This record gives sequence, structure tokens and C-alpha cells, in this order.
Amino acid sequence: MKTYLTTSTAAILALSVALPANAEISERTIRIANGVAEDHPVGDGVAAMTECINEATDNAWTINAFWSSALGDDLQSAQSLRSGTLEMVVSSTSPLVAIEPALGVFDLPFLISDEAEADALLDGEFGQFMADMMPEHNLVNLAYWENGFRNLSNSLRPVASLEDFTGMRVRVMQNNIFLDTFQTLGTNATPMAFGEVFTALETGAIDAQENPYVTIDTSRFYEVQDFVSNTRHAYTPFMVLFSKPIFDRYSEQEQQILSDCAIVGRDVQREASRSLSDQSLQRIIDAGLEVNDISEDAMAEIRDAVAGVYDRNADSIGADVVERVMTELAAIRGQ
Repeated sequence: MKTYLTTSTAAILALSVALPANAEISERTIRIANGVAEDHPVGDGVAAMTECINEATDNAWTINAFWSSALGDDLQSAQSLRSGTLEMVVSSTSPLVAIEPALGVFDLPFLISDEAEADALLDGEFGQFMADMMPEHNLVNLAYWENGFRNLSNSLRPVASLEDFTGMRVRVMQNNIFLDTFQTLGTNATPMAFGEVFTALETGAIDAQENPYVTIDTSRFYEVQDFVSNTRHAYTPFMVLFSKPIFDRYSEQEQQILSDCAIVGRDVQREASRSLSDQSLQRIIDAGLEVNDISEDAMAEIRDAVAGVYDRNADSIGADVVERVMTELAAIRGQ
């Protein structure tokens, strides 16, 4: 994990130089909640962010990270932020739809094509537009980190065409857009808490699940699955959220440190995420799973099949939000 920290050194030095000599920095303790384990790429981001904060505050702040939902799941932690009883959480956007439905835009199938496109969208005007919605929920979004592209694993057959989805019992997140997407593809989509997935796969209660390669690897799903198909059907970002009631008590200089250091952590975390994704894919292959890509023609048919998911969920997300993201993606793609 620590191998990625050197990339943040220049940014840390730049930040410390940029701060005024009379910066109003108090002694503070910040608790960071996470739903992932410390060896996840989020750990790299937190470590880089912590190093940056230590440098910028001359070690006046104490950063305590809590892993694997030790302080509650993502939604519970976000609610603690809103009430001012917790400082920070790194959360996937999907559970936060319960707080801000517009975040469901990131769950739309095949919205984002690749990592460069994701970075441009999230770090650009649309990302700021979404972040600007958070203060009304007593949240401050400091930066977007990466959960990654989701892929399908199963115990039945390689998925190489639209027909291959038919009848497959697929665990999906407890999220209406994912449920709609996989029902539309012809599967028997089953909402299920993540902690139940391994046992359900092992006992045959379900045939399949979908997650980034890192999760498939670290959750050892390769022990109870035979096939992985490179569907890349959704890209999920993490949000680095801070409690607005607590944030508002910080000085402007302290607020700037949080924002700048979250971005330092972002760059390190994304680099780690993409490197580890490649390593996880290789471990999945080494474990004996058959991994397949999907042809462009077949992928076009799959994308066409789920196009209606956009219209059916536009009202819950906000038609203006869907229109705005599509307009910005078109500009990013030079269309």
C-alpha cells in the first residue's frame, strides 16, 4: 500500500508552502469510517491524505481510520456525519441514493466508458454540480475517489451475449436501478446484503454476482464461481464526505487543508485502484476461473437492451440530472 505514497510528495509540499504563516489551525481529531478493509485501495488514499494533513498542520490533527464498517455501514456512517457525531466517511455513491436520489445517476448502466472519462466527469463541472447538492443534506464532498468498474461472475457459463443472461440468478445491490438493469437483461435479479453473498453463491441459492475485480478477488468469490465476464456495466465512484456541522466550525485554512489533502489522497487512491484491479484480475485467472471479453457487436446489443432503464429512472434521479450528465459526457467524448 505504501508504495503509492511517494506520488503525493510534491502535492504535499505545494500545499504546505501555499498555506499562510498565520494559518488558524487547532488541534483536532478526525475519525474516518470505511466499509472496506485497510488493504483496499481506499487505504492507500487515506494514508496519503493523512500524510498530507500531518504535513500541512504540523501534526496538530490526529487521523483515526476505522475499516470494514466498524462504525456502521456507509449509509449509517453518512447519517452520523449529518448529525455531527462523526467527521468523515469514504462511501460508495450507491447507498447514498437514500439521502440524495440524484446520486443514482452513477448507477445507470454503461454510463461511463473508461477511467479517463470517469476522471474528466467527476473532476469537472458535473462532479461539482453533484457535490453542490450535498450541503443541503449536512454533508460536504471533499473529492471523488474510485470504487471502479463492475463485472459479472457466475457459476453457469461465460456471458458473451445478451441471451447468456437469461434465467441467471444474480445478486444485485439493494438498489432499484441495479435491480431494473438486471431484470431487463433477463436475469432473476435478487437484492441481497453484501455479507450474505459468499454463502448464497456457495450453497447455490444464487448463480452470480457483480462487483469490481478487486472485490471479487478480496472476497474470494473465485472459490465459488467458475466464470467472470468483462461486462464493465457500471462505474461506481467513492465520495469522501465530511460532516457539514463540524466542517462549518473549522477555519477557512483548515477547510482548505481538508479539500486539498482529499485530492492528494484521490490521486494516490485512483492509481492504487487501477494497479490493484489488474493484479486482482490476474489472481482470478490464476485461481482457475475462465475470464472472457464481450465482442463489440454483442455489447452494443446489451447496451441497447437496457437503454430503457434511463427513462424509467429519470424521475427518481431527476430528468435534469440525467440530461446534464449526458451533455457533459458528449462534450468529453468530443461529440
